[in-house]
Formats: sequence, structure tokens, C-alpha cells
Amino acid sequence: MYDISVPVMIHGLKSLSLILKKAEAHCTARKIKPEALLNFRLFPDMFPLTSQVQLASDFAKGVGARLSGSENPRYADEEKTFEELQARISKTVSFLESLDRGLFEAAASRVLKIRVARDTDVDMSGVEYFNRFALPNFYFHLATAYNILRHNGIELGKGDFMGRGV
Repeated sequence: MYDISVPVMIHGLKSLSLILKKAEAHCTARKIKPEALLNFRLFPDMFPLTSQVQLASDFAKGVGARLSGSENPRYADEEKTFEELQARISKTVSFLESLDRGLFEAAASRVLKIRVARDTDVDMSGVEYFNRFALPNFYFHLATAYNILRHNGIELGKGDFMGRGV
């Protein structure tokens, strides 16, 4: 489980970091206030870019913590700048890199209680949690962050999303 989870989360977060660097450079070059992108939503009932990054981070650290049986770090969700989002990504990557591969040995069959809605918890095996809940949610928030930036004219392509160069 370690090999199919932790390196995947780290790679996705590093890709997100590079995408955010391009967005910040775009703002600087065009004299756009960063808040215009950081607070942008694809639709009024969707989360803004900052929340998309926070949620991608949350799913990544949740995977590492739950599958290793470790304490899940809590972050305050107070990031408002590109620099603060980069720091969050960095500390999430550091957490994932700190996890001992041996803690994942029983992860596939470990039963986890997962909150799937505000008042609904379900039991899932580790492999079911990763494949059917955590991984799809992680990529949903990565893709939404990418789409927010692409929609706003940031020159990004599939290679950026896939993390070529990470």
C-alpha cells in the first residue's frame, strides 16, 4: 500500500506546487492581484482555489496517516497567499516523506472509519478507502485547482497536471 499511495500523493502535490508557481508568475507578469485567482471559483457553489489546495493536502496527509495508523496532522486552513499554500504543500510532503514504509504492511485490510458526509461514517478496508474514496477525492481537487487556473488564462497543459518535470 505504501508504494501505491505515498509516492502518488507526493508526486501530485509537487505537481500542484509547480502549477501554483506558474499562477503566481502569471499574476506578477500581468500585474494581477493574486487574490483574484486565489479566491476564484469555477461555479458559485464550488470551493475557491485556496480551498482546493487545502483539500488536496488534506486528502494526501489523510492517506498517509490512515494507512500507516499514524496521527493525522491538523492544519488550520488559514492560507491566503501563494506563499502560504506552498508552505502547506511543503509540510504535507514532509509529513508523507517521514512515514515509515513498514507501518503500511497491514494497511490494505485495516478497517478504517471514514466520514463520507457531515453526519455519516462508514467502515472501509484500507484498500477500499484509498481506491474508492481518497484517491478520487485527491485527484478531484487537483484537477479543480488546475481547471480554475487554466480557465483564468494560466498557460498550463496536460504535462503540468501530470507533473512532468517533478
